[in-house]
Amino acid sequence: MECIALGTGGMMPMPLRLTTSMLVRRDGRMLMFDAGEGIQLALKKGGLGIRALDAVAISHLHADHVLGLPGILMFRAQNEQPHPLTIIGPPGIARFVRHTLEDLKYHVNFNLEFIEWQGEQSSLAWEWHGVRLTWAPLNHSTFCLGYRLEEPQRPGRFNLEKADELGIPKGPLFGRLQNDQTVTLPDGRTITPEQVLGKPRRGRVIAFVTDTRPCPAIHQLVQGTDLAFIEGMFTKEHQTDAAEKGHMTAAQAAEIAAASAVKRLVLVHISPRYAKKDEATLEAQAKEHFDNVEVATALKSYPIPLPE
Repeated sequence: MECIALGTGGMMPMPLRLTTSMLVRRDGRMLMFDAGEGIQLALKKGGLGIRALDAVAISHLHADHVLGLPGILMFRAQNEQPHPLTIIGPPGIARFVRHTLEDLKYHVNFNLEFIEWQGEQSSLAWEWHGVRLTWAPLNHSTFCLGYRLEEPQRPGRFNLEKADELGIPKGPLFGRLQNDQTVTLPDGRTITPEQVLGKPRRGRVIAFVTDTRPCPAIHQLVQGTDLAFIEGMFTKEHQTDAAEKGHMTAAQAAEIAAASAVKRLVLVHISPRYAKKDEATLEAQAKEHFDNVEVATALKSYPIPLPE
């Protein structure tokens, strides 16, 4: 699994900083978080393609997070026989997409499936090849969702010494036990996975949280994540602006990461008031609270190794 920063900025696309969007690639498939204006340019520039895109999860209906979605749909429609696309997001996302396509008189050659937040409900938004996408409302100037993507548990390590002691012949039976299946040996004995496997190991977890003031839901979404993309829109000198506009400082994002046992923090949604050279200040202020942090870099890949 890897994440690729398509854009890192907030409010509007800038010449050197497109609006915040993250692409997740896993087992050859892709999921995108947010789609601001012109974000398909990043896909083109990075040579990433779009055929393998299965879903787009939108945080909220502000321009810098959703105006690029029609372009993504049109870009995807250039492929022959594309498979259905799922669009996940706040109430109104289906209306926005349908009305935009209708007004533009553009027909997409694939089915669109919509999943909208319906109020108090299960935290599970969608399942993606066994991976759970959960969501929770944040605290912004309009209704906004944060997301958590979590792989299922993996079987424990296979104990070769124990397998030899039990007389399990090497070959297909090893694989079946590692896949959590009970097997029968040639001599008629039954062996369960628990006899040769260690404790189950957790899967990888990432979170995407942007456009929010500090709130309890952020901790819920980022708790124990291997990689968390959290907005760090302002320096601490502009904390009043951040609170008034429904945003956070880089330092606040780092404090949340430290309190939530995040393994790695990447700051996104940087204000257009800051030039590239100012990102060092945002990062330095965040490092006062959490060491493993950096400001997102456009088209940088963030691989997520399997936890041991």
